[in-house]
Amino acid sequence: MSAHYYAVIFTSLRTEGDQGYAEAAERMLALAREQPGFLGVESARGEDGLGITVSYWSSEAAILAWKQHPEHSAIRERGRSTWYAHCHTRVCKVERDYAFRRQT
Repeated sequence: MSAHYYAVIFTSLRTEGDQGYAEAAERMLALAREQPGFLGVESARGEDGLGITVSYWSSEAAILAWKQHPEHSAIRERGRSTWYAHCHTRVCKVERDYAFRRQT
């Protein structure tokens, strides 16, 4: 990725049980990948249920379009009612990034 893109940081604490979460998460990832301006995603969840997902976007307009996507909106509401004890979303502009890859 090059500099000057956006990151949406979604931090959440899951409730007990799957309740359709894994299937919905896979669908949202597939749908996000189809959205104009989507650049990628990184995600991790600990055994305690705390998760962080960072999605990368080319613009704030692309982020807003994703937020307003009808299927994403419905899943977001289900997350609030069923899957998350709490969640927090942050939108950040990435000014620069750095990477390291060990040579093998």
